[in-house]
Amino acid sequence: MKKITFYIMLFMCSFAFAQQQNVTYTVAPSTFEENQNITITFNGNSINEATWGVTTNSLYLWAWSYDVNLTNQQDCPTNGAWTASSETNKLSYNSSNDTYSISFTPTTFFQRNGIGRIGFLIKAKNGDGNKKSQDILLNVGSFQVTLTSPQQNSTTILTTGGSLNISATNSGGNASYNLIANGASINTNVDTSNYLFTHSNITSNQNYKLEVTLAGTTITKLFSVVIKPTTISATLPSGMIDGINYNTSDNTKATLVLDAPNKDFVDVAGTFNNWEPNSNYAMKRDPTTGKFWLELTGLVSGQTYTYQYWVFEKTPITNSPALVKTADPYSTLVLSPFDDPYIPASSYPNLPAYPAGQEREVTVLQTGQTPYNWQVNNFTKPKKEDLIIYEVLIRDFDSDRNYQDLIDRIEYFKNLNINAIELLPVMEFEGNESWGYNTSFHMALDKFYGAENKLKEFIDLCHQNGIAVILDVALNHAYGRNPMVRMWMDDPDGDGWGGPSSENPYFNTEARHSYNVGSDFNHSNAITKAYAKRIVKHWIEEFKIDGFRWDLTKGFTQNCTANDEGCTNAYQADRVAVLKEYADYSWSLDPNHYVIFEHLGSENEEKEWANYKYDEGKGIMMWGNMNRAYNELTMGYTADISGIGHKSRPQFQGLRVIGYAESHDEERLMYKNLMYGNSTNSVHDVKDLNTALSRMSALGAVTLTVPGPKMIWHFGELGMQNSIFTCNDGTLNIPDAPLEEGGDAGNPPGDCKLATKPQPQWTQNWLGDTNRNKVYNDWARLIKLKTEEDVFEGDYKINTNTLTPSIEIFNNALPGSSLKNVIVLANFDVTSKTLNTTIPSGETWYDLMDDTGKTSYNQATISIAAGQFRIFGNKPSTLSTDGFESTSSFTLYPNPSNSRFKVNRDFNGLDIYDLTGKHIKSFKGNFTQKDSFDVSDLDQSLYVIKINDYNGHVSTSKLIKM
Repeated sequence: MKKITFYIMLFMCSFAFAQQQNVTYTVAPSTFEENQNITITFNGNSINEATWGVTTNSLYLWAWSYDVNLTNQQDCPTNGAWTASSETNKLSYNSSNDTYSISFTPTTFFQRNGIGRIGFLIKAKNGDGNKKSQDILLNVGSFQVTLTSPQQNSTTILTTGGSLNISATNSGGNASYNLIANGASINTNVDTSNYLFTHSNITSNQNYKLEVTLAGTTITKLFSVVIKPTTISATLPSGMIDGINYNTSDNTKATLVLDAPNKDFVDVAGTFNNWEPNSNYAMKRDPTTGKFWLELTGLVSGQTYTYQYWVFEKTPITNSPALVKTADPYSTLVLSPFDDPYIPASSYPNLPAYPAGQEREVTVLQTGQTPYNWQVNNFTKPKKEDLIIYEVLIRDFDSDRNYQDLIDRIEYFKNLNINAIELLPVMEFEGNESWGYNTSFHMALDKFYGAENKLKEFIDLCHQNGIAVILDVALNHAYGRNPMVRMWMDDPDGDGWGGPSSENPYFNTEARHSYNVGSDFNHSNAITKAYAKRIVKHWIEEFKIDGFRWDLTKGFTQNCTANDEGCTNAYQADRVAVLKEYADYSWSLDPNHYVIFEHLGSENEEKEWANYKYDEGKGIMMWGNMNRAYNELTMGYTADISGIGHKSRPQFQGLRVIGYAESHDEERLMYKNLMYGNSTNSVHDVKDLNTALSRMSALGAVTLTVPGPKMIWHFGELGMQNSIFTCNDGTLNIPDAPLEEGGDAGNPPGDCKLATKPQPQWTQNWLGDTNRNKVYNDWARLIKLKTEEDVFEGDYKINTNTLTPSIEIFNNALPGSSLKNVIVLANFDVTSKTLNTTIPSGETWYDLMDDTGKTSYNQATISIAAGQFRIFGNKPSTLSTDGFESTSSFTLYPNPSNSRFKVNRDFNGLDIYDLTGKHIKSFKGNFTQKDSFDVSDLDQSLYVIKINDYNGHVSTSKLIKM
């Protein structure tokens, strides 16, 4: 069957799945050659367009083709994207008889010759939410071959000396048959359309190829035989865990362990046995645990090997295969024939080659690897209440779409003053350009982003700069390439892909909650829990990951059905128990590990997690989505923003809500400002770009300052206005009904939501734009206040449901001589407003956005311009003068400069950065005031100059290059 999960970059949304539809159709002519024009007609009575939200009869053909051997599959070049079908494939609608149709010539339509079969389905233009019919397959050509016994691509298990009956028929006339076994012809038959042969006394594994030739065309059918080995019962050596166990004292050995309940025997095939396993590579079975294991010997230290498990079941249940070839579920590096050819060498240098002649993913094994040399081994994490998390999708952060991009931009993160970075899933996922939630191997890194040591380098660099790293993990579901799906799969057409079968110990056959995508993990099973905990252990211990954001935690129940949203949202004790168990396991490995749940909606379970072991300094943090309310404000409409903090959830003991105005799942605030903003005042028109940007600093003031952890979605700090539905070419494609002006910041699924985004923030030098730079710098100042002033670890009151919200922040545990009271005032109206300051009579308070700490105010009211804010404290901030530009430590001259400059002091190192924080060049040595520095090769721009003196102090200034 056609597995569309290769193309859908699935993600967590709250829409229900529609049932796949069986459509009726006719093909004219019924038998056709590849160079004949055909017409496919669908009966409209068999299609319920309303279930897909289809209007104006807009249905599309999604098609693919196979070669004559039915092995090489290719998508139709005119399909378009799954979430944005091409208009070329739109079906014509005939209202007189309620039919849809499309006509084409296969060789032209599929742009290939030698077509043996075509496949297709019909779908809504936007395929999200399973808006498609079931797959349809049609044979092409009058010459067809049917392998009646055994099944094509099947593996038959025999005892040694057994026999195999082979039979096939063909249409189109008498043909010539040639049966090849292990590369040698063992039987021929000519001038027949009905082939029969018995291969007797088979004592070794056989790979068969039946070649059938008629009028110069040859069709090949493949199948195989495996001689059942004797599975040796042997105790698993102590200390062995699932996956690869490297021998720490002998690099010529490694032990493989596989937990495969209900399977009869397992062979290990790989480069070490030329992918032809014999009895020496049959895995032993532990009599107590039932786990299979095998010690490999004779390995060469440092050499790269690849392998698969060939997993056999003598009497499989209906529609399940006897043999599944799969990579190791616990792989830390897998090679993929589907994705690897498209991975840039610049992102993953020296990527091992995929082994020729194999199929599907393989695992990489290498003894004698040099461990990464960590510079920071005992990182002190920022306090939970101080967290400012920066959410990043690596694919869309910078043009190279890899870990090196993040490394190169470390100054950008540091200058923004964030103290945590959360990466959308980086585990091996299906395809390359994905959000990552379609994970297939949970312990392997996706190679599209770079090699393992590059991620470790980034994490190490973050830790050196006080920044924690959090991973987004999708352990609610998996997809068709996942080994645990495939080893126990339902595969009626024998193509090697399918959903979980009824004997699958890891997955449900039907989802047990209403938000499912992919195959639903069953977290009530001990084997699934062991797998999840192993993943947690791997990332904490091997990569020093500081925390996990658990995706779609509502899916961790077994009590509901796919169509019962009420049940899914209700309190489920099994879900509470298993998620607490996972949190406990994380804390057993790292007592300060961040545990974050995406459990959006009702709070009947969130309170238990927030309060869980809170008195021990733990507690679980929850995502707090405030996109709609804050977007109302930035657009210029009244909204209630009280949900940004813990006080809107009074049952919480502590500050455990990660409030945010934007995340990867919501529409961009700036996009909606420009589309639907309040434009009643021509002087302050929110639909004007610069006006809308000017309001984003105020957004930061009324989000980031509220006590408790907060989150930023990348480039919100630069006023990113590109819609989440921006396509990779920069166009916009939102097929759903437009959002209502002035009041709806919802999140409808739409085309191009998951598309790779353009990079205007770098290509257009947004940091060099005065209006965007102000937002960045204002947020940086607010974040620095939040993370370094103890008052923001206190309590707060919000005056909301107004266009002029105010926030009072106080920490009564602090002495009166310190900054212990803060007032934030903001005006989101489109006209200037006079607001009460609430400053006590007779007191002088200080403007906390003033780096000098000198600006004070003591009046009862203050006028605040449209879209602006003020933040006052009872004392000046203790923050030092802005470290981004030193005012007295050194001077650059001439400044501006067109070729060379000097420094008015002695030092031993100078570094130049552009305004994005990217490192440009370095000068190392013992420099005096007489030395000059060449910048003639730099573009005209503003640069940051950092010098290191002989005492290890770092000072910073700016240079204008003319």
